[in-house]
Amino acid sequence: MTKATAYTAREANASGYIEYPDNEHQIWQRLFERQIENLPGRACQEYMAGLDALALSKERIPQLNEIDQVLMQTTGWQTAPVPALISFGKFFELLASQKFPVATFIRSEQEFDYLQEPDIFHEIFGHCPLLTNQAFANFSQKYGQLGLAASKEDRVFLARLYWFTVEFGLLRNQFSAQEPSKLQIYGGGILSSPGETLYCMGTQPDIREFNIVDVLRTPYRIDIMQPVYYAIDSVDYLDEIASMDIMAAVSQAKSLGLFQPLFDHQAS
Repeated sequence: MTKATAYTAREANASGYIEYPDNEHQIWQRLFERQIENLPGRACQEYMAGLDALALSKERIPQLNEIDQVLMQTTGWQTAPVPALISFGKFFELLASQKFPVATFIRSEQEFDYLQEPDIFHEIFGHCPLLTNQAFANFSQKYGQLGLAASKEDRVFLARLYWFTVEFGLLRNQFSAQEPSKLQIYGGGILSSPGETLYCMGTQPDIREFNIVDVLRTPYRIDIMQPVYYAIDSVDYLDEIASMDIMAAVSQAKSLGLFQPLFDHQAS
């Protein structure tokens, strides 16, 4: 989270308003229109309800105080404007205090389809809708609290938990006893990416039942489509994960070692 970035976050004026140029609003609009068509039937109901509650404009980048009004009313959270990249310590500190970091820049035209660092579209469109859900909000705060107290080595393992839940988590929702379970998305890294949205709902990925020790032992790369996803039964199950002895699971994962990566090059 501390490597160099080509982006500079935009700062708010004395009234808390961030001025974005027209071309950046146009990038937001194109990103929004491209992805919103992919979500019905794929995104989980809790995400779609949060998206409705936020009432995001497709025509302009939202102001953070607009997001904060909804989050405060639903779960007591708010956003925190940050530079393009922040330290792990700052990231954990913000989550532990019910503040979700939002880098106040939007990707360039050259990186329209993919960029490594999270921009405001990824953070607001991908993550903020589910921060209106109490189970998701509770899990995010617990994660921040654990990360603050963890060693540098343990934080590497905790990063995998965040990756396979908040960023790239899937659900196998069972809506009724008469219906088969339905695969849906709750991870913001998928929900903000058209390519990953369609890919993870296709036939190629390996979708595994969530097991916390397995998750902590699974390497990942940020620059490829994920070869492995972990699915939970519902967003409410995040409350159960938060109540687990997560650091004991980290210790177990460390003793067992990582799984063999299902990709080339260095694992995370």
